[in-house]
Amino acid sequence: MFDFRKKNQIDFGMVAAEDDPDVEVVRLGRESRQGLWTESLRLLRDVFLIIVVFILFGVFAVQPVVVEGTSMLPQLHDGERLLVNKLVYYKFKSISWGHLDRGDIVVFWYPSDPDKSYVKRIIGLPGETVEVRNGKVYIDGKELNEPYLDTIHNQNLRDNVIKAVDQHYYFVMGDNRDNSSDSRVWGLVPEKYIYGKAFFRYWKPSNVGFLEHGEYDLPEKPKIEDLRAEDEDQ
Repeated sequence: MFDFRKKNQIDFGMVAAEDDPDVEVVRLGRESRQGLWTESLRLLRDVFLIIVVFILFGVFAVQPVVVEGTSMLPQLHDGERLLVNKLVYYKFKSISWGHLDRGDIVVFWYPSDPDKSYVKRIIGLPGETVEVRNGKVYIDGKELNEPYLDTIHNQNLRDNVIKAVDQHYYFVMGDNRDNSSDSRVWGLVPEKYIYGKAFFRYWKPSNVGFLEHGEYDLPEKPKIEDLRAEDEDQ
């Protein structure tokens, strides 16, 4: 009764790419393989760039170090891991991280054997006179307040030490004054031997955090650049 067969309809046939130059022929298998290869190359590129950035960051900016010994007790313990800011080695004076100051915990090559590295705290700056007397430190005759010290590690009072700090040198000491080989024993540290200052402890987990920097009430010493500028004005 009803005839649903398509009658009197024109068969247009298959559409070919040649019929319309704007038709894009997509072969899903080939496209999927090319897409996977492209994404793999992009991933490798990103991983490579990340590795390069971390290497450059480690070479020029931050370096991990391991504390060996107990000369910095109670601040630092044997086996702890620190991050060291290396910008001080390049003397970026315009930023706080780029220069050395009293109270900084620094890592440096031991002057008597540059193959070894020591970690100590900067006590005396260039141009100052440091005196250690009866377990106390005096800078240019004024007593240095050191709240980070523990009296337990500062009981064996050594002989008096008086040392004038030359330009481009620093007087360093360990916080464990009873068990620290430092500037009291072997002298000053050349500025060029200091390759970084520690600022963050990332191991052990119980002590993770930024390191304590000494706060002092001594008057700020004028910088050499300022003194030169004043001389030129006069």
